[in-house]
Order: sequence, then C-alpha cells, then structure tokens
Amino acid sequence: MEQQQPASLQEAIIYYSNTENCLNYLARKRWPDGVVVCPTCGSTNVSFLKNQLRWQCSSHHPKRQFSIKVGTIFEDSPIGLDKWLSAMWLITNAKNGISSWEIRRALGVSQKTAWFMLHRIRTAHQGKSGNKFSGQIEADETFIGGKARNMHAAQRAKKITGTGGKDKTAVMGILERGGKIRTKVVPNRKKKALQAELREHVLAGSAIFTDALKSYEGLDEFQHEVIDHAVAYVNGEVHTNGLENFWSLLKRTLAGTYVSVEPYHLFRYLDEQAFRYNNRKGMNDWDRFDLAVSQIVGRRLTYAELTGKVGETAIPF
Repeated sequence: MEQQQPASLQEAIIYYSNTENCLNYLARKRWPDGVVVCPTCGSTNVSFLKNQLRWQCSSHHPKRQFSIKVGTIFEDSPIGLDKWLSAMWLITNAKNGISSWEIRRALGVSQKTAWFMLHRIRTAHQGKSGNKFSGQIEADETFIGGKARNMHAAQRAKKITGTGGKDKTAVMGILERGGKIRTKVVPNRKKKALQAELREHVLAGSAIFTDALKSYEGLDEFQHEVIDHAVAYVNGEVHTNGLENFWSLLKRTLAGTYVSVEPYHLFRYLDEQAFRYNNRKGMNDWDRFDLAVSQIVGRRLTYAELTGKVGETAIPF
C-alpha cells in the first residue's frame, strides 16, 4: 500500500525523494475530487503527459500545458518538489523556526534561495480571519525591535533615536482562550488603532481582558476587565498570561533563530509563529505539514514583491 503519511522528517525526506510520490500527493491536495482543472481556462478536459510530468488542456490557448507548481507558492521555481516539501516540513514543525542558513546546509541550495523559499512557505501559513472570536478574549500589544546593548556603538547611535518603542515596531495580539490567536503589525498603540482591531475580530458582548493601557478605555460593547501589572499579573480569570506566553515564544524565535528581521517582512514571521501556535494541540508533525500544504494554492509570492522594500532598516536582535 502506498505510504501517504510520513511520521518523521526522515520518513518525509525518503518518501518525497520520489517525484511520483510528490506529484500524487500534491495532486490529491489540489484536486481532492480527482478532477484536474486547467488553471488558465478552468476546463476539466485535461490529460497527463507522463513523459513531461505535467498536464495539458484540450483547449488551445497560451499556457495550455501546466505543472503542479502553477498557481501555487512553488510557481516558477526551479527547485525540485522534494526540496520544497522537505523545507515545508522543517519550518512548519520547528518550534523556534529555522533559519535560511540551516535550510541552505540541509538542502544544498544557496542562502538567498533558502531565504526566498522560507518566505514563500510563510504565505501558506497565513490563516483566514474567519468568524469573530467570542467567549473569553485576551488582548495585548508588544514592541519588536533591537536591544541597544547588543548593538555596536555606531549602529546604536544610528538606529536608537529615542526611548521606549520609538524605534521599534508595534504588534497586537488577540487570543481566544481555548481557541486561536490572531496577530497584526499595528501603526501605534493608540486607542484608534487597537480598538479598531478588537471590534473587527471580537464579537460584541465577549469578555475582554487587557492590561491597564489607557488605549483600551471605552470598550463599552464588551465585558472589559483590566489587570494592572503594576499591582498584580493575575486576578482570578483576569490576566493576559496566554498572550505573554506567545510573545515570549515569538521573541525567542526572532532573537535566537532569525536574528535580524526587516519591519517590512515582520508580518510574515508573525504568520509563521501563529500557525504553529494555533496548531500545536491535537496535531502531529504530519497533520501540521498537511495543513500547510493544503494552503499553497493561490498564494504566489514573487521575488520582486518580496524585495519591494529593499533598503529599509532591519530590526537587529
């Protein structure tokens, strides 16, 4: 019987080293009903060209021949599916992430290629917003940015121009207890920015727990309770410890694995961390990998799009 669920990285590498296994697996994920659809015209009158490992649409139009990569995060990549799927397994199941240099050594590609691959995979980690959160909700924000003590004096003078979060990036998190987390880079920690996110993602009447930041004042449509961290961190059910745990994991990943993150790309790293956090319970390595692969279609990321902000200051850790 054909193996379909590798249980470990070693089994995944062996299984996906076979091109036919890669094609069959991806075809099942992309067309679960078994009917192949032309990505250009939508026709189902398609035949498989076994000698070319691609399909051909019966209708005559440009790009009538297409591979499994077309319309996915793999499109226009010369990298083999065996390396792509191995990279997806690695980053999806690495608790603290995996750097482009590690991917370079593991797969035998250049560091630049590995970096591009990882960012494309992160697009498959982006979840759909779905329904609004309800029940008990934690809301909190943090700053992502460099620590002055870790910088050379010249870099510190250039990049640290103020105190607090002036030279850092603000990130907001909303956690549904017993459910999932949503994160977003926000322009600032002012009332307008933070409360807009809460009203977009949380159902009115839900219990919201925040710290004593004044930006959260006025959430009258919610059951809003505050924990003042100057006094205590927990008062019965009133706390933001779930989000504090997530921030700890995120910053450990950024500081220990990725080291320097461009503000322009930060939302991608948030997607990666949120994906693993949201799928950490009741799922094994195969389940998380399989879920990520199911989200590769329609999320192409070109190198031009990825590097559109080249030259923006990086956030060093």
